[in-house]
Amino acid sequence: MSDSSLSFTVEPGGTLQGRLRVPGDKSISHRSVMFGALAEGTSEVSGFLDGEDCLCTMKAFEAMGATLDRRSSTEFSITGVGLHGLKSPGQVLDLGNSGTSMRLMTGLLAAQNFETTLTGDASLSKRPMRRVIDPLTQMGARIGSTDGRAPLHIHPVAGLHAIEYRSPVASAQIKSSILLAGLYAQGLTQVHEPEASRDHTERMLRSFGVEVEARPGYAALRGGQKLKAAKVQVPADISSAAFFMVGAAILPGSDVTLVDVGVNPTRTGVIEILRRMGANIELQNPRDFGGEPVADIRIRGGQLRGIDIAKDLVASAIDEFPALFVAAACAEGETRLTGAEELRVKESDRIQVMCDGLVALGVDARAMPDGMVLRGGAIGGGSIDSRGDHRVAMSFTMASLRAAGTIRILDCANVNTSFPGFADLAAGAGLRISVQNL
Repeated sequence: MSDSSLSFTVEPGGTLQGRLRVPGDKSISHRSVMFGALAEGTSEVSGFLDGEDCLCTMKAFEAMGATLDRRSSTEFSITGVGLHGLKSPGQVLDLGNSGTSMRLMTGLLAAQNFETTLTGDASLSKRPMRRVIDPLTQMGARIGSTDGRAPLHIHPVAGLHAIEYRSPVASAQIKSSILLAGLYAQGLTQVHEPEASRDHTERMLRSFGVEVEARPGYAALRGGQKLKAAKVQVPADISSAAFFMVGAAILPGSDVTLVDVGVNPTRTGVIEILRRMGANIELQNPRDFGGEPVADIRIRGGQLRGIDIAKDLVASAIDEFPALFVAAACAEGETRLTGAEELRVKESDRIQVMCDGLVALGVDARAMPDGMVLRGGAIGGGSIDSRGDHRVAMSFTMASLRAAGTIRILDCANVNTSFPGFADLAAGAGLRISVQNL
């Protein structure tokens, strides 16, 4: 999916103003397709993220028998086949760059009566999958891999059995994969985590009629429960909103309101971290989208200060750290992040790639095995290799708001996996960004 010829050029001197709506939440969009496909009846989805990752999930479930009727890029109905109605896709399922698709689908396909092969692009094929293979194997699944990485070959089995699993890391993808397998298992499937991870799976399963026991760091369900069709309204993605939150926070005079943003408490670490750095952030018009809390987020620019980022906020801000590193580069004093080694196994090694890019722009940054130490100061211009990582690319566009020179960001095609239309929205808000297809 990656096209290394796509790049962004961002000139200094831009601003950020206005009311913006970023695309739908990626995590919730994936699950709307998966759960709708497993449900009995026709589910209605609005606010869907029309990005490459989510489209890979959609194509995979169409290949396995779900019927989708797309009314627009963000609205569709999906007629499910029931918990046991999926059919063999008759082809390898290519999930592109989507780790969420691969890990969650491995769980729900582990109990099917047909064989499936899941593959992805070069980046996804490097990401660790043993973290879901091992617990699923404990449940009775048969999954082949290449040293714990994709492609994954999922073989049919007679049935799965429930387990009580203690995950070494807080990961919604691991937890969700096990819970989805647990729908097919006999008994009570339980997952314990060292900290709370995103709970979109638990919330959405309930909206589809499944009884789930959940509290921070723990989730459980009994096998055999049927999913019933539901209406899913997808909020705007806080991970996508984070780029504009940081951009507005680092630039005095900025005033941005991001509308309809999901503010699930397992995802709001970015807000808390920015507030501790001194950012002026207000949550307005709180409401609910089908079990998910939503608000409009207003951010006004000012001067940030460096902080030690508390370890208990890491899991709830794990995808937002590339943008938060840019905030730290613009803050007075030192910012220190530890306990975030998970960043090294994302679409790129986000600790090293962000550190390399910041140093190239003249920032005092030092990578550590589980985080980074940054000292805020002047940001220069330069050329950045995003290594095909969408969140790295978008983060460095915001650094231009405080840069002394032009920033060119290479290998940006994968921005479309999570944020189609990013450059146009950013330009409309005042960023001096242009796109080059070489």
